Amino acid sequence: MLDELARVVARHCPAQAVETVVPRLRLVRFDDAPAGPTDLLYEPMVCFVALGSKRSTAGGRSWLVGRGAMFLSSVELPVTAVFEQVPYRSVVLRLDVGLLADLLLELDEPAPPTAGSPDPVALTSAAMSPAIVEAVTRWARLLDDPVDIRPLAARMEGEILYRLLGSPVGPALRQLTVADSRLSQIRAAAGLIRARYAEPLTVQEIAAAARMSVATLHRHFKAVTGMSPMRFQKSLRLQQARRLLVTGADTAAGAARAVGYVSATQFNREYRRAYGVPPGRDAAQVRAVRL
Repeated sequence: MLDELARVVARHCPAQAVETVVPRLRLVRFDDAPAGPTDLLYEPMVCFVALGSKRSTAGGRSWLVGRGAMFLSSVELPVTAVFEQVPYRSVVLRLDVGLLADLLLELDEPAPPTAGSPDPVALTSAAMSPAIVEAVTRWARLLDDPVDIRPLAARMEGEILYRLLGSPVGPALRQLTVADSRLSQIRAAAGLIRARYAEPLTVQEIAAAARMSVATLHRHFKAVTGMSPMRFQKSLRLQQARRLLVTGADTAAGAARAVGYVSATQFNREYRRAYGVPPGRDAAQVRAVRL
């Protein structure tokens, strides 16, 4: 069944990533590994890997997920990804927390406990069960017969969520629906940083958005994401600056200003630390590989 899922991805994903006409279904395909690490911004989602493997790194943490495995991203998270085995094929389910909450109400499940629970982590991985592989494959196959999408897509998505709740990623998935959980507080903090990454944010503002003290924010934000709030913001800034440079939309100085850097020297230093070479050279290298 994994081979069939990989074939469905190949049929409907001519580019590296495609947002499909099926709601919340994204396909990812790499036939050759990119020359270097790829910047990605994960959102709340579940990724099902049918072929190949990918290593994601955020802060001081690294996750390797390969064929037959899945991973849940619980928060928005800037990562660098390396495709260690290609060809690579995966199916991504972008999570709708409202649909997930409705399903839990229908199942009449009690809310998961939050007091005394350990901090969740931003990425949780596990092997896919045969039932999950089969459900995801049928969902992706809707692209073969678009007339079936409207009557069947929501039902199939609900089945996948149901299967996931019974899997090892189920506890982390349930935490997404708890309004006052530690995860929801960290998601609020991450969302504020994401929305205002180019602005001079203070830790006090971020802590207020998360309804935490500064010390509590630092401890729990790092426990969930693997990095401090300020490093999270810096990662977002550098990713966006790199996009501007690679597309030729701006100079290094202009990109630095656009993402919130006051000091060009600091920008160049942090960019080189993140990507190994100065901004202009890195952008030229990436563009050369893409040509």
